[in-house]
Amino acid sequence: MATARKGRELFTILETSADTESTTVCDSQESPLNLSADVKWFEIPYRKPDSDEEEDGEGENGFTSTAAAAESADAASFIAGGGCNIILVTGSSNGITHDEEEYAEDCYYSTSTNCSDTTSNDSDIDFSDLEEEERRSFFSFEDDSDEDCTSPDFWGEPDQVISIEQFSAVSGPQHSLGDDADTRDYFRILFPDSLFEHMVEQTNKYALYRQRRSGKSDPHWHPTDVREIKAYVGLNILMGINQLPDTGMYWASDIFIGNAGFKKTMTARRFEKLTQYLQLCDRESEPVRGERGYDALFKIRHLLDVVENTMWDAYTPNRCLTIDKCAIVMKGRFSPTQYMPSKPLRKGLTVWMLCDSRTGYCHRAKIYVGKPSEDDEAVSLGHRVVTSLVRGLEGQYHHLFMDSFFTTVPLLQRLLRDGLYACGPTQPGRKGYPEVLRPGNVGKLSQGEFYQCQRGNLVATVTRDVKMVSCLSTNSAPGIVGISPGRQQHETDGESEGDSMNCSGLSFGVPRPLPLLLYQENMRGVDLCDQLRECYQVGRPCKKWWRYFLWFYVNLCIVNAYIILRESRGGAPPAGFNGKQFTQRHFRVRLAQQLIGDYQGARGMERAARKRHADSPIEYGHRLERMSERSRRCRNCTNKGLRHESVFGCKICNVHLCRGGCFSEFHK
Repeated sequence: MATARKGRELFTILETSADTESTTVCDSQESPLNLSADVKWFEIPYRKPDSDEEEDGEGENGFTSTAAAAESADAASFIAGGGCNIILVTGSSNGITHDEEEYAEDCYYSTSTNCSDTTSNDSDIDFSDLEEEERRSFFSFEDDSDEDCTSPDFWGEPDQVISIEQFSAVSGPQHSLGDDADTRDYFRILFPDSLFEHMVEQTNKYALYRQRRSGKSDPHWHPTDVREIKAYVGLNILMGINQLPDTGMYWASDIFIGNAGFKKTMTARRFEKLTQYLQLCDRESEPVRGERGYDALFKIRHLLDVVENTMWDAYTPNRCLTIDKCAIVMKGRFSPTQYMPSKPLRKGLTVWMLCDSRTGYCHRAKIYVGKPSEDDEAVSLGHRVVTSLVRGLEGQYHHLFMDSFFTTVPLLQRLLRDGLYACGPTQPGRKGYPEVLRPGNVGKLSQGEFYQCQRGNLVATVTRDVKMVSCLSTNSAPGIVGISPGRQQHETDGESEGDSMNCSGLSFGVPRPLPLLLYQENMRGVDLCDQLRECYQVGRPCKKWWRYFLWFYVNLCIVNAYIILRESRGGAPPAGFNGKQFTQRHFRVRLAQQLIGDYQGARGMERAARKRHADSPIEYGHRLERMSERSRRCRNCTNKGLRHESVFGCKICNVHLCRGGCFSEFHK
């Protein structure tokens, strides 16, 4: 361990390795904040030297230089000689044994205060005589709200005890469904029937609106109903499982391509008409850009209001949450569409999501609609996104994990005042980040080496893993490093791989400070949600931007409903399922089948009518008559692989037929 100083402030560079010998052991079975049981973590409390005589060898930049290597060695020998205690916690599979009687204190994360020996000299202030309320007020961040985070005196030494309140809120699925509930019941929690009724109402109104504007009626359109819209959504869900390059291929006559279930549910023309007139808003009352009350998301506003409330109420958030961005691929035109050349998805729509770190359940989503107004320019975009996503969680002591786009010192101060802890990487050039931890002042670090500064619960860290990483956190005590196990390695030619392997052949990676370990373990909620959502897409590409958000939220409700079912039933499948494991694919197929039900559109009804009236079609009103002025292909000849066109046909069956024997042959 080496030390670096600037003025009278002392900052510590912690260097650890996998073969560090532990002098004391923590007997707690719980790892910090969802850390895996096989992660080794060390606590190295900071300790100030007894004297400041070493300051004479300080370089101009405030850090120890190469010429002061002897001084660094003396500091390292001071700490190794008893200046710090190392606490080692390992899982049962890491092959390391230790004497558990040496340390009987509770771990730091089992209480709201740090687990340190009451007789240790890790801090210059003795808090043993302070009451609990005085401790909480002492470590609270309320007094720092008005202080400038860019002040030179803002950051201090990483030797303060941090205070983390225990999370005790009730979390998990919130519903009253019984054991006999099926997939449709769980989906109804998030996507209620009122949305289907709204879709029916607005679709019928939009069809009349389009026909009035064009000045002519659509002979192939008739009003839809709730059963048909549910079947339409069910077919779109099945299209994500059985993917074909073109929509019409599902109704192909080829037995190897066409789908009999699609043909039975509705005709291809009816599916196209529903796709053409599908609508979620009243187009006649839509405000124009520049008018008062203009809303960029007016076309899906009702959907957003309903789904955001249902997603929030159906599942109470757990302790660890993730905030991250997801992208939706788009081929249409929409002004907030972003071009990201460095991403795999270069052009798409941006949605910020708040997801559970363990299950991937999405609690809330916020759509990017362009640059903020002049009133909101004073606050950064990331700050506004995070505060809007966590609205309603104040004072519940959740732990938020976010990427470098959001993480800033003012934001973490705001969240800490609201009773929320946060952790995430940041850009070293942002406002409030310690000047001494910026790359130009830190210099080149070796792998696993890091600096830390502290201000109450707020801890700034810079380390080198594969590359330089800067991090801010309010839920991590300083001076704790961890080593995650690497892949299994074997000895070659009878020679050992090195000192970084234990007796079982399991190698350990680079030591990382606790904020990075927590980030690595919990920054996966949005990724889990995206993995479940991207497996089976819902809907087809089109030029209307709002359709992408419609199918995005339908798909998101399916993923959330699947997570609720899995959490509520403990992995047990619904009644009637005979498979070994109830996966998301089974959930989607079962949901689509229940949405479609026994619905049969025009094709199914005309086939049933043909079968009932095959003996005497004319008696039941079927007759050959002129269908239109334009000739179309004869249905009977098409079924036989021939191509003949006719202006005549059967209006009841709604097909064109030749004037010869095709009429009677078709009705048989």
